[in-house]
Amino acid sequence: MMRCFTACGAAVAAWLWAGTVAAQPAAAVDIDADDIGGTVTSVAGPEAGVWVVAETKDLPTTYRKIVVTDDAGRYVLPDLPDARYSVWVRGYGLVDSAPVTAEPGNRLDLRAVVAPDAASAAVIYPANYWYSLMEIPDAAEFPGTGPGGNGIAPRMLSQHDWMNQIKTGCNVCHQLGNLATRAMLPELGRFETAFDAWDHRIMVGQDGTAMISAVNALGRTAGLTAFAEWTNRIAAGELPPVPPRPEGLERNIVLTQWEWGGPATFAHDELSTDKRNPTANAYGPIYGPDWGNDDFLTVDPIANTATAVRIPVLDPETPPGKPQAMPRPSPYWGDELYWYDPAITNHAAMDSQGRVWMSSRFRKPEDQPEFCAEHTSARLAPMPTSFRQSQY
Repeated sequence: MMRCFTACGAAVAAWLWAGTVAAQPAAAVDIDADDIGGTVTSVAGPEAGVWVVAETKDLPTTYRKIVVTDDAGRYVLPDLPDARYSVWVRGYGLVDSAPVTAEPGNRLDLRAVVAPDAASAAVIYPANYWYSLMEIPDAAEFPGTGPGGNGIAPRMLSQHDWMNQIKTGCNVCHQLGNLATRAMLPELGRFETAFDAWDHRIMVGQDGTAMISAVNALGRTAGLTAFAEWTNRIAAGELPPVPPRPEGLERNIVLTQWEWGGPATFAHDELSTDKRNPTANAYGPIYGPDWGNDDFLTVDPIANTATAVRIPVLDPETPPGKPQAMPRPSPYWGDELYWYDPAITNHAAMDSQGRVWMSSRFRKPEDQPEFCAEHTSARLAPMPTSFRQSQY
């Protein structure tokens, strides 16, 4: 599972799996001139299976490297670019340690901080652990009987339909269970009940219309009630189960992150290779389209740079995909429109020549060229309009 350690902007990550490491004496931590390494201990002794995070803003874009400690609490942050790093410890059962400044070549023993209570420890639990506290309507309540009955939409024929809707209708865009969704932050406003707060929350921002539709598909009353009861229980102190710390091969992972995009970036895809030939484009650029603002994002993992170019449309009158209005103001942006996406690009893939292909719009949906009607497949399955086309 990838866990993002940043609260704003967007990050692109690359993973490196090391082979199985043979057992060594507990004191041995070998590092090179471009590594930082040492041990992590707390009042409980060596801390195994916790993350050590090195972050720097000295490079052209914010850079992080994250590793996991072994059974003896040892870690090595390998192959770091030359910079000054803030290094700190995060782990289940801990609270984040105070950052310590270090440079490549330093040996650095770190002191982990044991969480004083279960609530403090749970702050960093993955969003899906918090989301698991959501209570789904009982299977016996389906099919839904609508507003005059149990509030569940009649099209929800089974509990499976409900669960599918909250996954594909909500989780596709939102990390439900993160702090911004499991708590009612002051930026949303003040409300008499959690039901009222959720009724407002699903209408905010440029995706408000889509969020309204997603909850209405559940049955507005039943959907809002489920979300309201979920946040009420969390506000009253209910905590998710304790996640296990990384074990086995999970402790060999090296995760590198670079910041890309801006505050309003909606990075919808990420790719670095041809899936049919995963050694293609080795050490080459990492790409991704910004679904919110039609930027083609690129990270150079060698130079540690992040760039963006605007994805073009042929027809300047091509309409944007995101609504250019808000049912209610955004708690973060107010009335400012933060997305404009006529290309509305997503679903990127790389071919054997390193070209990136994307489903992307560059003309009005109704402006179909004649060959689209004459092609054999088009005659079999006519499409008078096309929401997206293809470009690279």
